Amino acid sequence: MNRSAIVQVTIFFQIIIFATCVATTLAQYAAPAYPAPAYSAPKAYNLEPAYAPAPYSFEYSVNDPTTYDIHSQSESSDGNGYVKGTYSLVEPDGSTRVVEYTANDHSGLKKIEG
Repeated sequence: MNRSAIVQVTIFFQIIIFATCVATTLAQYAAPAYPAPAYSAPKAYNLEPAYAPAPYSFEYSVNDPTTYDIHSQSESSDGNGYVKGTYSLVEPDGSTRVVEYTANDHSGLKKIEG
């Protein structure tokens, strides 16, 4: 081994010994023990009660000549899961699209053909 290699090995071992001494010294000190928090645990989340379905009916329409936003919708429910409604809108080409639909727990949402 030449002198340069011996010096490198010696420096390497000195670094290892130094790192071991630092690690041993730091291992003697435990993390500080903090007291338990002074506040109580949060309360449990209460679920919102389930309400029975109720009949409803609504309708609205928009006619904004500035933005050319023209549409409407109406919908009603019997309170037993059956919903019937319609919506319409004016397409960019000026034609009016009207869609009628029904929905229930058995068949889901369906467009009424016609």
